[in-house]
Amino acid sequence: MKECTYGRLGPLPEFFRNGSGDVVPIRTPAGDTMWLVRDYALGRRVLTDKRFSRAEAATPHAPRFNDAQPVPDSMMSMDGDRHTRLRRIVSGAFSTGRIAAMGTFVEDLADRHIAAIARQGPGADLIEGLATPLPLAVLCSVLGVPEEDGNRFRDWVEVLFDISASTPAEKGRRRLELAEYIYDLVGRKRHRPEDDLLTELIGVHDRGDLTMNELLTLGLTLLMAGYETTVGQIGLSVLSLLSDPAAHEELTKEPDRIPRAVEELLRLNPATPLSFPRVAVEPVELGSVTVRAGEAVMVALLDGNRDAAVFAEPESLDLTGRDEVHLTFGHGVHRCLGAPLARLQVRVVLERLLRRFPTLRLAAVAEPVVWKGGLATRGLSRLLVDW
Repeated sequence: MKECTYGRLGPLPEFFRNGSGDVVPIRTPAGDTMWLVRDYALGRRVLTDKRFSRAEAATPHAPRFNDAQPVPDSMMSMDGDRHTRLRRIVSGAFSTGRIAAMGTFVEDLADRHIAAIARQGPGADLIEGLATPLPLAVLCSVLGVPEEDGNRFRDWVEVLFDISASTPAEKGRRRLELAEYIYDLVGRKRHRPEDDLLTELIGVHDRGDLTMNELLTLGLTLLMAGYETTVGQIGLSVLSLLSDPAAHEELTKEPDRIPRAVEELLRLNPATPLSFPRVAVEPVELGSVTVRAGEAVMVALLDGNRDAAVFAEPESLDLTGRDEVHLTFGHGVHRCLGAPLARLQVRVVLERLLRRFPTLRLAAVAEPVVWKGGLATRGLSRLLVDW
């Protein structure tokens, strides 16, 4: 595959920048060795091949990438029937129809935050004013977390995703606090059921199809998986667009092209640059290497999305749309359940921003963009804009 050009992608692990090859050995931040798959076709194969196990990657003896990996009883750490059963239980909440029905709610939220940004005036921070509060409110609404508890949840999750500023012990304490909160919330919803996912899960539990531990873990998994990644994706998508004046101008004049543009922005600048690790349960020939049983493999989603063998002019933002499917949301049975909800939020943000601020641009200050560091996902901590 052609080597990627990373220019405006911000801080990345050194193994993204160094070396070449479709499947290469890397040293992880945790100090372990894994194989990194940089080729699109081989990456899709790893993400669907049952010989590469997520459950094995969650065992204590497995190679680790960092401290922000899913726990063993998370749906994201399961294989086969266990994973299928839990995914089926929650998949209805993220169906095309359910997400489409949320459109007006998301639009109203975005308009409210954008109006506040307009009142603040040029130099406003889109991360603090829009990219962070919007996904938080949307996710809390889906799950049934009271709006007034949103900031508590935000603090918990940011610690759990931080791989440099918090210790494993701190992460464990915050995970326990969050689990206790979900448990208390479940108790409250038993007395006051509402139209939300947690109430639905309580009903599944009461029918005997879900244990209490599974209910709590599902709640934690969905909260954590859907928040930080969407915050990052909104900021990265806006930044990519503001960095491409021709595309920005075209979408401002032709907003009906924004849905196709969203797919390109997701491809070019994914908030999640790597898949979760998988461990080979038997020897597997993968490209030019043999992955031995017990060895771990990760897919470089960022590299796969820019594979020139698949995507013509892979560094370009193609507003006409591409037929090829990007890897940002993964592939196979573990493909991101919340992808339709993330797409909806990115699309609404772009539509509303460009309509309200057609001359939106990076603020004319020394450092309008500040990248987050030490997180398991990519994103910005600041994005100052003028209009």
